[in-house]
Amino acid sequence: MKRILTLVTMLALVAGFTSCKPKQSAYRAAYERAQQKPIAQQEEDQVRPVSDSYSTEESVRQERVTPAEGESATGLKSFSVVIGSFQNLTNARSLKERMIGEGFTQAMLAQNEQGMYRVIVTSFDNKSEAVLSRESIKSRFAPLFQDAWILQQAY
Repeated sequence: MKRILTLVTMLALVAGFTSCKPKQSAYRAAYERAQQKPIAQQEEDQVRPVSDSYSTEESVRQERVTPAEGESATGLKSFSVVIGSFQNLTNARSLKERMIGEGFTQAMLAQNEQGMYRVIVTSFDNKSEAVLSRESIKSRFAPLFQDAWILQQAY
C-alpha cells in the first residue's frame, strides 16, 4: 500500500513539474518581438516626413545597402521601395516570399551597415518612378504597407 501511494505521489509530482515548464520557443518569440519594436521606433524617428503627393521632391532615406546572402546585385538600383525592415533574416525572407507570390518577381533582400534586412519590392534608376511604385503598392495593399518608404542607395 505504501509503495502504491509513493508511486502515485511521484507520478503526480513528475506530471506537475513537466506540465508547467515554460517553452523556450515562447520566450524566444516574445524576445524577438520585443527587440523589433525599439528598432522599428528608431527607424520611424530617423525618417523625415513624406508628403502624400506624387512629387519627386519627396524625402528619401539614404543608406549604403548590399544584397543579402543569396541575392543578386543586378536588381538593386539607385532608388528602391522598401516595405519592411527586419533584424531577423527569417522574417525578412518570409515577407519577400509573400511578395513574390503576389507578383513582385523583383523582390529582394538587402542589408544595411547596421545589419538590418530591407525587403525591397521594386528598384529604379530615378526617384519619380520609385515614388509612383510606392504609391501604387500602398493603394494596392491598403491598409498594409502604408509605411513603405524610398531608399536611395548611398555609394
